[in-house]
Amino acid sequence: MPETGLEAVLDVPAAADDLSPVAILTRARQLLPLVDSLKAEGERERRAPAALIDALKQAGLFRLLQPRRYGGAESHPATFFAVQAALSAGDMSIGWLQGVMGMVAFHLALLPAEAQDDVWRDDPMALLASSYMPAGKAVRVPGGFRLSGRWGFSSGADHADWFMLGAMAALEGDTPEHVIFLVPRADVRIHDTWDTLGLRGTGSHDVSVEDGFVPAHRHHGVRERFLTGGPGRAVNPAPLYHIPLPQMLFRAISTPALGGLRGMLDTFIEHSRQRAGPSGGGPLADPVAQLACGETAAELDEMTRTLEGNFDRMLDHARQGRDAPIPDRMLYRVHATSVVERCDRLARRLFKAAGASALSVANPLGRVCADIQAARQHAANQYEIYGRTLGAHLFQLDVKDTLL
Repeated sequence: MPETGLEAVLDVPAAADDLSPVAILTRARQLLPLVDSLKAEGERERRAPAALIDALKQAGLFRLLQPRRYGGAESHPATFFAVQAALSAGDMSIGWLQGVMGMVAFHLALLPAEAQDDVWRDDPMALLASSYMPAGKAVRVPGGFRLSGRWGFSSGADHADWFMLGAMAALEGDTPEHVIFLVPRADVRIHDTWDTLGLRGTGSHDVSVEDGFVPAHRHHGVRERFLTGGPGRAVNPAPLYHIPLPQMLFRAISTPALGGLRGMLDTFIEHSRQRAGPSGGGPLADPVAQLACGETAAELDEMTRTLEGNFDRMLDHARQGRDAPIPDRMLYRVHATSVVERCDRLARRLFKAAGASALSVANPLGRVCADIQAARQHAANQYEIYGRTLGAHLFQLDVKDTLL
């Protein structure tokens, strides 16, 4: 498949301290043999192997959105998501973890400087996991909050040093609202609950906190998130941190499907070549297979260019000191959330075109289909909801939506 943009890089060694987009993406691709060799272990153990997480850490791939004052890269979002897609081409579970956990570092950069220091001052490579749904309850006490609750789907929980967890809490007055709290691993219990058909290697277990104390500086209100605000911007003034957090979140949840489908397409083409006769017949001459590959390549290119263009526009607004307009953010969200539905459709076509050979457990095509299906089930990938919101706005109806 032709490569464009950031994907068109040379296969040369890249120093870990080189923060150029080409070097960062090259480091990610250099890890793909290791990703492939540990894929079965991740499936079996239902979590990413520690050796692989350590390799990603050493390559700096969790720190692409971390502020530079802690040694992070402050990369363009397109670079971050190109890395996520590249890793996902080898194993969607690993791309999922790199993207979701790396995105939480972006979120931490919006919290007060004191909260950032709590996490990164002594360990700049500390990892964060999350579960943003307001499944917990927090009560104000002197100096902060008391937090209790149980949360599902905390990807990478086994490897996290800190957690971002959602709860209902009254910040002003008596009315509870959705708030995100920063909690150390010592206060979190991990429950072994993740046993799924797809994305098995993400280790997205349940986590719980029982009456944990959270200092006041370790919280972030959802309203503030919607307004692209956060006290952390006072110490992290880069335009990157003016991008609305939900826009990063939706892409971190949908981009693994882009990479997974790209890997599936490459595998399909390679397997077809191996099955072709000396004259190039067999699958290579099948017009159904040709069309499936051609349309998949074209749609992958289109979806990738849309991602890059949307973040370019959001950064342009940020550099001018403005937020991206709400209608634009609604449109960008539909772009992001429809990715997995489109990838699922294309993956099923490739699977069908592969014939009976795709049924073998040894053939990775079925595994990718299962991973994409698992990603499609995530609440953030229910594009129908967000498409209706955009449609209601186009009808000039009153739309109250803070997940933009």
